[in-house]
Amino acid sequence: MSTPYTTLLKGNYTLKNVLLETGYVSDDSGIKATKTELFCLEVNAGKIIRIFPNNPQHATAVDAKGYLMLPAFSDMHVHLDKTLYGLPWQAQSPKKRTVLEMIAYEQEIIPELLKTSTARAEQLIDLLQSYGTTFARTHFNVDTTSGLRSLENLQKALDNRKESFKAELVAFPQHGFFYTDSAPLMKDVAQMPSVGFIGGVDPYGIDKNIEKVLDYTVKLALDHDKGIDIHLHDGGKEGIHTIEYLAEQALQHPKLQGRSFVSHAFVLAQLPVAEVERIAEKLAAAKVGIVSSIPFGDLVMPIPTLLKHGVDVLVGNDNVQDYWSTFGPGNMLAKANLMAGMYGWGSEFNLSRTLRFATNNVLPLDDKGHMQWPKVDDRAEFVLIDASCSAEAVSRISPTMALAHEGTFYWKK
Repeated sequence: MSTPYTTLLKGNYTLKNVLLETGYVSDDSGIKATKTELFCLEVNAGKIIRIFPNNPQHATAVDAKGYLMLPAFSDMHVHLDKTLYGLPWQAQSPKKRTVLEMIAYEQEIIPELLKTSTARAEQLIDLLQSYGTTFARTHFNVDTTSGLRSLENLQKALDNRKESFKAELVAFPQHGFFYTDSAPLMKDVAQMPSVGFIGGVDPYGIDKNIEKVLDYTVKLALDHDKGIDIHLHDGGKEGIHTIEYLAEQALQHPKLQGRSFVSHAFVLAQLPVAEVERIAEKLAAAKVGIVSSIPFGDLVMPIPTLLKHGVDVLVGNDNVQDYWSTFGPGNMLAKANLMAGMYGWGSEFNLSRTLRFATNNVLPLDDKGHMQWPKVDDRAEFVLIDASCSAEAVSRISPTMALAHEGTFYWKK
C-alpha cells in the first residue's frame, strides 16, 4: 500500500487562495458564524515566514483552491505496533474480555504478528495521514514475549515515513511490570533517547501493587528524564488511588508536571460529580493530564468537568482495528465530532472549540475570536480541509485535501 499523498512542494514556496478564520460573527443571541478570508502564505525551511493579503494572480504561488487551513491533526494515544490493519478483516473475539485474558492471548499471537508488524504499522500511518494526522504519541509493547522487537519494527516503519509523519514513543509494559518479568526490559528501554515516556497499565489489576508499580515508574522517569503515561482501566477505590497517587508524585517532583498522563481513567466515569470535581482539582494542581480514547463501551467520560477545572485533556484513536477493539476510525476529526455529539457541543462556538481535540489544543481563533494561528514563525504543520470553517469541519467530518509536515507540502492523490 502506498502513501495517500504525493509530494508537491519543499523548501521555499508560496500558497495562494488559502482560507483562514479571522473572527466570529455575533448578534444578540451570541456567536452565529465564523469569519474567513483568503490569504497568501509563504513557507521556508519548515516555517511560515509570511502571511499576506490574497493575490489570485500570484504567478509562482500554488493554488490552495480556497480550502480551509487548519493545524495538522495529532493522535495522542495510538498503538501503531500491534494493529491488525492490513490483514483480512477480523472482529474482536467475544471470548477474551479481561485484561489478563488479553495478555495471555497476546503471548500466543505476538510472535506471528511481529513478522509483518513493520508493514502493517506503515499502512496504519498511511491511514492516519489520509485523515490529516502528521503526529502521534504511540505506545509500543515491552514484554517478555516480544522483548524489544516491537520497538525495533516500529522504528523501521517510522523511519520509512519520517518525511511526512512524526511520533512520540511510549514504552508500554502491556503484560505488567512484575506480572511478567518486564521491569528489567523497561529499565533498558528507558535509557533510549528515542523513547519519551514511560508507560504502564493497571498497577492494581495486573501487578496487584499500586505503590510498587508507580514508584518504579516514577523512578525510571526521573532517572532518565522521561514523561509518564499510564493506561488505567481499574475502577473503584483502586482506580481512584492510582490517579491520586500519581498526582501526589507529580506534586512532589515538579519535573513530572506537564509530562504525566493517565490514559483512559474510566473510573472517573463511574463517580459522582462532586468526587470527579475533587479529583480534577488535584490533577490540575499537579499538572497531570487525562488522555481519552472516547468512548469506551457505555461509559461517558466527564470531559466537561475536567476541562472546567483546567485539566489537560488529550484524545487519541487508541486501537485501530486490532484484537483489543475494532472501533478506532483513525480519523481525529471523527473523534472530535463524536465528542461534540456526546456532550451537546453543537453551537458554532462550541464546535470550533472542539477542534482542539484533533489538533492537540492548537486553534485558529481564541475564545474571543481573535486570530492566534497561523502566525509568522509558526511551524508549517497544517492541513487543507474542504470546509468553510472549523465548526463545519468538525460537524461534517470534512475531508482532508492536503497537508504539510515540517514544511513539506503534500496533495491528496
